[in-house]
Amino acid sequence: MITKNILFCFLLIGGLAAHAQDANGVFRAAGSPENPKVAISWNRYYNYDGITDICKKIAAAHPQLAKLSSIGKSSQGRDMWLLTITDFNKGKADSKPAFYLDGNIHSNEIQGTEMALYTAWYLTETFKDITYIKEMLADRVFYIVPTINPDARDNYMKAPNTPHSPRSGMVPVDNDRDGKLNEDGFDDLDNDGHITQMIRKSPTGRFIKDPNNPGRLMQAKNDELGEYEILGSEGIDNDGDGRVNEDGEGFYDPNRDWGWKWQPNPIQGGAYKYPFSIIENRNVRDFVMAHPNIAGAQSFHNNGGMILRGPGAEEDASTYNAEDSRIYDAIGKKGELLIPGYKYMIVYRDLYSVFGGELDWFYGGRGIYTFTNELFTSYMYFNRASSRGDGGSQEEPYEFNQSLLFGDALVSWKEFNHPQYGKIEVGGFKKNFTRADPGFLLESDAHRNMSFCLYHAYHMPKLSVEEISEKNLGNGLTEVTAVIKNERLMPTHASQDLKYKIERPDYISLEGATVLAGMVVENRDLNLTSEQKVNPAVLEVANIPGLGSVTVRWIIKSAKGYSVKVDSRKGGMLSKQK
Repeated sequence: MITKNILFCFLLIGGLAAHAQDANGVFRAAGSPENPKVAISWNRYYNYDGITDICKKIAAAHPQLAKLSSIGKSSQGRDMWLLTITDFNKGKADSKPAFYLDGNIHSNEIQGTEMALYTAWYLTETFKDITYIKEMLADRVFYIVPTINPDARDNYMKAPNTPHSPRSGMVPVDNDRDGKLNEDGFDDLDNDGHITQMIRKSPTGRFIKDPNNPGRLMQAKNDELGEYEILGSEGIDNDGDGRVNEDGEGFYDPNRDWGWKWQPNPIQGGAYKYPFSIIENRNVRDFVMAHPNIAGAQSFHNNGGMILRGPGAEEDASTYNAEDSRIYDAIGKKGELLIPGYKYMIVYRDLYSVFGGELDWFYGGRGIYTFTNELFTSYMYFNRASSRGDGGSQEEPYEFNQSLLFGDALVSWKEFNHPQYGKIEVGGFKKNFTRADPGFLLESDAHRNMSFCLYHAYHMPKLSVEEISEKNLGNGLTEVTAVIKNERLMPTHASQDLKYKIERPDYISLEGATVLAGMVVENRDLNLTSEQKVNPAVLEVANIPGLGSVTVRWIIKSAKGYSVKVDSRKGGMLSKQK
């Protein structure tokens, strides 16, 4: 009898865990789903299996809003998952202005994946409750690729690593040029999964342990001797060349591989063989090239609390003209409000030069307004300006760890008998701290960064046929004038797009009547027009400006029931009946 009762309890608990929370026991918090169909904990990180599970659950729970597919295979054969999010009951996804979003191009910059997944989850789970989301998905589509470096992400999580490495993918590379590939790797001396520091006592050491926080090393005062010397990251010199961990796991930088202003490795450290030599980047390229409706894009990195836009290099500064810079500035400055502690910055001006970056290829090569957010900032430790990376104290991470994480982010110093260095101590911050959001801050950071993406996506072109007017010309002829309005910041073609004619013009057509002449109206008051003599029914318009309009005109044989249609790659498709 006791056994049956225990079994019943286990079955009951298992049954509760398998279903969403009972709606009767929930009071909805503002801005959050009350009883999500897919219950996800946003205070943790997910490996490839976890990502796959979440993607499949979102698609299965919301078939009218989410479709799951793959943009290709990684170098180790993993699917690079794509969630297409839109209201599939409101038009074709490929005919709507699109926002592309990815994360985790660098294997150690893990939380970009959670930010991307959170965006997909939030859009689908709040669709029924929040009008803004419902309207957004009616005329926009989101292409969300949670990780574009799935192999190295799993390696970072499952293998011993530091918070800062590896950044690359899983292609073998001989970084020290000794003819051997990845021969050292990382040696986890204490088998805890984290590569921390090695220190040892030394009569000439310049460091002491902080008496208030023994996990922290402090440099001795100028007039005092220290007690310890720092030997570097834990490891062993496996090949006898006097260096520890010098090769790592195939170092190259996938964010130096894109086909815009690419430079070889001697000029741009981390570049691989040639532009798009990395299969994961090629998969992204091919997807973007096949989806010309992408008007805005976002790539998530870490860390530093930055909202970055190009150009990546000063040599490319002329690519961004004043009009596009104004649009970038408006969105970037809004981001500073939405994400406290983050700064809107230009890569080459405020950081360093980057050649062959994803950010620059998206804008320079495809004319897509694109940002890269460097996630998490020390400002978030105690929510004060002095905590920023450029003004915060070295003690703050340790104080944060002690007071808010209760010591969980630090490996305490422990002795180890090193085969080459003798008696040492190993310890320091774990790989899941300093760069990545701590669990209790992750959902907040995800929500704010998602909100920035939604603001960006909101300002992709939104077109409407504002006016259709007629003028009787006599002899059975009618002059039809139509005004096409763009209600948002972004034009249908960025200046880079116009300069290189990346995408075709916008088509504005009149259907259902015999069109004798067609023209673009340059000045309606002065009746200045530019006639299109070939195929006048379908007018080619170079651009529909943001927060502006274009006016077109046709001469038709009088007819009833005709319609004006707009077909724009980045502005969508619409029509209005007269």
